[in-house]
Amino acid sequence: MTDIERIDRPAPGGNAAMAWGSDIAAEMLRRLGIEYIALNPGASFRGFHDSLVNYLGNRDPQLLLCLHEDHALAIAHGYAKATDRAMAVMLHANVGLMHGLLGVFNAWCDRLPVFVMGASGPADACQRRPWIEWIHASKDQGALLRHSVKWDDEPRSPRALVESMLRAAALMRTPPRGPVYVCLDVGLQELALETEVEIPRVERFASPEAPHASAQATERAADLLVAAERPVILMGRSSRSQRSWNQRVRLAELLGAKVATDLKSAAVFPTRHGLHLGGLTLRISPDAATAVKHSDVTLLLDWIDPAGLLGAVDGGTSATMINCTLDPYLHNGWSMDHFGFAPADLPILADPEAFTADLLAAVEVRLDGIPKWTSDPRDAPAAPSVATRPDDAPISPADIGRVLHAVRGERPITIARVPIGWDGTVYPFSGPFDFLGYDGGGGLSSGPGNTIGAALGLRGSGRIVVGILGDGDFLQGATALWSAARYEIPALFVISNNRSNHTDVAHQALMARQRGRPIENRWIGQRIDEPAIDFAALARSQGVAAAGPVERFGDLAGALDEALDAVGLGKPRLLDIVVEAG
Repeated sequence: MTDIERIDRPAPGGNAAMAWGSDIAAEMLRRLGIEYIALNPGASFRGFHDSLVNYLGNRDPQLLLCLHEDHALAIAHGYAKATDRAMAVMLHANVGLMHGLLGVFNAWCDRLPVFVMGASGPADACQRRPWIEWIHASKDQGALLRHSVKWDDEPRSPRALVESMLRAAALMRTPPRGPVYVCLDVGLQELALETEVEIPRVERFASPEAPHASAQATERAADLLVAAERPVILMGRSSRSQRSWNQRVRLAELLGAKVATDLKSAAVFPTRHGLHLGGLTLRISPDAATAVKHSDVTLLLDWIDPAGLLGAVDGGTSATMINCTLDPYLHNGWSMDHFGFAPADLPILADPEAFTADLLAAVEVRLDGIPKWTSDPRDAPAAPSVATRPDDAPISPADIGRVLHAVRGERPITIARVPIGWDGTVYPFSGPFDFLGYDGGGGLSSGPGNTIGAALGLRGSGRIVVGILGDGDFLQGATALWSAARYEIPALFVISNNRSNHTDVAHQALMARQRGRPIENRWIGQRIDEPAIDFAALARSQGVAAAGPVERFGDLAGALDEALDAVGLGKPRLLDIVVEAG
């Protein structure tokens, strides 16, 4: 494992005492257990930057230099997806905040914690330097992202700063979790402390336990599910807890319930289990829609977009719907990420993992621990098969998953990201770290940073982190690779390169068909070709070893195997794979 702590060691300064306002903010991050802070430098937080380096010694948290604020947020987002813990991000004034807004929104939609810190020109206009500190000062900077964070604040005094950061951390970690924002104006950062500022024990400001359902609601749900003849469980957002994974599997087996998952959420259930409904995609699969249609009781565990699910069920369903989620606490009316208003015969406002544990105990009692489902090899989905085609045949997008599964052997792999059109049947998930989900807000550019953040969070775990990225997503976040090289963060970036913005090609084809216009024009304004981009050269220019383009099916297995070996030795790697558009 790379010793990331040895990178960027500051010269000793003997500055052990808190002497400036920004020292308090740095000290608070350390006491709150924040290990890393990602940033793209800016003068608006020069005081805070100095405190992180010369007061804390660039340790706990350690700075991670990024080349764009969007990358800094994506790395923190990926870290939270892999660890269920928060990193910090520092954004430069209003301009850096505007750059980072997409990353904040992605983490918000994924309900994941990120401690975002901002900066502003002095609140006191008389202290502002001409020009630059006027255009980089805002009266209410938090207004730019208030609809995409759980809480924001701009404290005005050292004591207020301590309380603000304590409150932000507690709210960020309280389910349903999400990003928070604390803005430091230059005046507070560069204020010389005249008296000692007392920082209370942070343990006294802990986040509350995840809320459980009432005993009455739990008993009612258990009665309904045990009596059901065709129960279905829709499993959405969850933590990376192996214990919770095991409880979900046990609950499904006790009830004999069919289980649906999708690619928006991380791995929550083994996809080759006999009860899992196949066809894993970003949307509800036809198999899952059919199962819900014929279900008599359907349990939703923080399922994303229940109304969209029901809309996909042809003819609707008469199933009794049990919906367990805390998501309504975050619905604010600005963003439509609350989706349609779906019916729920038994709504349960509780943490889905806490509810699963309680529900499992109640079901165990009712069934005397005897599961309704027994393993039968005939129930399990067929194992992914590697297509047998000539060596010089072109590569399909699905081949990447099939061949990766075939060559991984005993290597534990975490897939941090897949492209929009990923075929969910080609690569099975068997544990909570096998797949980390999509990016919440559906914003391109996050894939590279998410992959780096996941690899940072899983350092030392023995797992190889792989991001399978569309070429458009990668290109918008390509310079995030420099941070992976600088801090020697081992990750494999696989480019599923169709040399096109192909999702939008499909949309233009649809428009042309509907309007009776030439479908041949669907490529215009979409192709990323002529000239084709040299992804390997782009990676090498930032210090990341790379190979490709791989264009023949016969070369794919060897290229993936070699790349996995390289990452296993502790270095980032990129592999450019040219795939058929389709």
